[in-house]
Amino acid sequence: MSPSSSSIARNRLASLSSHIMGSTNTSVFSPSTVSAAPEDPLFGLAQAYRQDPSDKKVDLVIGAYRDNNAKPWILPVVRKANEALSQEGYDYEYLPIKGLASFTSAAQKVILGVDSPAIREKRACTLQTISGTGAVHLGALFLSKFHPANPKPQVYLSSPTWANHHQIFTNVGLTLANYPYFDPKTRGLDFTGMLHALRSAPSGSIILLHACAHNPTGVDLTRDQWKEVAAVMRQRNLFPFFDTAYQGFASGDLNRDAWAVRYFIEQGFELCVAQSFAKNFGLYGQRTGAFHFVSAPGAEAQTANANIASQLAILQRSEISNPPAYGAVIASRVLNDPVLFAQWEEDLRTMSGRIAEMRTGLRQRLESKGTPGTWEHITNQIGMFSFTGLSEPQVKLLRDKWHVYMTKNGRISMAGLNTHNLDYFAEAVDSVVRETS
Repeated sequence: MSPSSSSIARNRLASLSSHIMGSTNTSVFSPSTVSAAPEDPLFGLAQAYRQDPSDKKVDLVIGAYRDNNAKPWILPVVRKANEALSQEGYDYEYLPIKGLASFTSAAQKVILGVDSPAIREKRACTLQTISGTGAVHLGALFLSKFHPANPKPQVYLSSPTWANHHQIFTNVGLTLANYPYFDPKTRGLDFTGMLHALRSAPSGSIILLHACAHNPTGVDLTRDQWKEVAAVMRQRNLFPFFDTAYQGFASGDLNRDAWAVRYFIEQGFELCVAQSFAKNFGLYGQRTGAFHFVSAPGAEAQTANANIASQLAILQRSEISNPPAYGAVIASRVLNDPVLFAQWEEDLRTMSGRIAEMRTGLRQRLESKGTPGTWEHITNQIGMFSFTGLSEPQVKLLRDKWHVYMTKNGRISMAGLNTHNLDYFAEAVDSVVRETS
């Protein structure tokens, strides 16, 4: 090759290299295409709390149980199960796609009932999931893919509801509607508004229902009100989707907290249930949950349910392949051992009882101070959360002046209160309410 030819070749190579490099520098996912997502408000508040240097600070944000010293509490029954597994050894193998069978069958009995007609008639299927969040997502994905209506039915959420419900359902292409639930005037249930919305919902709509310890309000329906809701939903041909994250943790009674789900099954509804074991086992980081689909009674119920189970397994395979094992092994050991199960029930009573004591103590302190307003809603509500009725400006003042952290809508995690900070919190609320009245 002549010198001139060699020079031409080098120039061509340099030009080609420059073109290639220029092409790779062109970003498809530029800032104009992908904007920054807003910070999750709950975890943003939690971070602000951690960075606050005050020794008076109070964390009433994240929904995780704390003991009377504001420390995470490992359930004694979980300790026992964990110790037994440590002694026996653990093989760390994959679980089946549907999860640990001894766990899913036991979880099914816990929420549906040991004598459930759905179990007896083989028209209930269960898959282990990534806690309750994964269960809601798996159910949403199934409904989005297989619901025969065109267009797909709307999903009705209570107003308010757990914030994550919104993005879980919209991310799989389902649209949302709301039904009234919390009445800010009474700080209780807007039952009239709820029934009116259900009666007005198009036939076939999906209704997301909190089985117990409604998140975020702590306001639950009575059994008679559940019966009215079931009657309206039967009349309007509405599909129940139960979310239950606090069974046993709410009242201390597993059967009481599952009553609504079991009543709807007894009434012959086709429905699904998302079940979490994060709160009631304290297995927050293990992400242990279950999704249940119950087919309506009928000649084809068993076949339909088997088909549904097979399709749920395909969806699960494409998303997580196999659910995580250790939390399910712990839960299975407890759920299938009568002695450990009894210990678990006692642990549930310990947690729910401490929270009930904090509710009573807070109400008594506010009423004894003559804090403006009414405070009986604190003890009328149930479970981990309470809608205090405090306004957004009052919440901000509590944070800025008193180093008390809660969500801006006035929701508090009752588990964040204890005998060491209850007086301080009551004093803070009393001061802020008087200052802003």
